[in-house]
Amino acid sequence: MDSPQPLIHIQGLTKVFVTDEIETHALSGIHIDIQRGEYVSISGPSGCGKSTLLAILGLLDTPSAGTYTLNSTPVQELKLSERARIRNREIGFIFQAFNLIGDLNVYENVELPLTYRGMSSNERRERVHQALQRVGMSHRIKHYPSQLSGGQQQRVAVARALSGDPSILLADEPTGNLDSQNGEQVMELLRELHRNGATICMVTHDERYARHADRSIHLFDGQVVEENSDFAALTQ
Repeated sequence: MDSPQPLIHIQGLTKVFVTDEIETHALSGIHIDIQRGEYVSISGPSGCGKSTLLAILGLLDTPSAGTYTLNSTPVQELKLSERARIRNREIGFIFQAFNLIGDLNVYENVELPLTYRGMSSNERRERVHQALQRVGMSHRIKHYPSQLSGGQQQRVAVARALSGDPSILLADEPTGNLDSQNGEQVMELLRELHRNGATICMVTHDERYARHADRSIHLFDGQVVEENSDFAALTQ
C-alpha cells in the first residue's frame, strides 16, 4: 500500500542571507516530511535556523534553494497573492509575543483574519464563537488584550489561529512569554487540539515541551542532526 502524501514535503531546503557581502547559511539541505495529523517539535540552540524554517513553512519567507510542497501544492513558484491566500486559508500562526491588536477586543482579534475571506458576518460569528469555546475564552469575548493575563492572551491567539480551520498550526515558542503554569495550560491545549486531529509544528527550546510531540527534529547550524519519534511513547 502506498504511504499517504505528506501534508508538508521539504526537499533540499537551503536559506542563505547575504549582508555586506557576508553569507550566512541559516538552513542547509533540510529534508522533512510532516504527515497530516502529526505533532512535530523543532528544537535546537539559538541561531540554529528554527525560526527561519518556521517562517518558510508559513510562507512568510522563501528558500534560496530546494522545494517545498504544502498540501500537494508546490509553493516556491506561487505569486505573492497566491501565497497570501494559502497563508490565510491553510496556515494558523501562534506567536511567542501573542501579536494581538490592542485596540480590538477578543472577538475582533479572532475575527480579523476571517474578514479577508469574504465570509458572511453570520459565518464569521459562528467560527469565532466555536474557536473561543474550544480554548475556554468565551467569557472574555468583550475584553481587550490589556485586560487579560499572558496565558489568556495566548489562548486568544490560539483561537485566532483555529478560527480559519487551517491545515496546519505553526507555533513559534508559544510558551516563551508565559510562566510555567500558564505554559503548561497552553501545551495541554495544543495536545487536546492534536488529539482532535490538528497538525501542529512547534518551535521550542524547552525539552519538556518537545516531549509532547510525536516527533522531535533537532537543528544545529542549519541542519537536521537528529530526529526522535519516541517522545509520544514516553508521555503515555
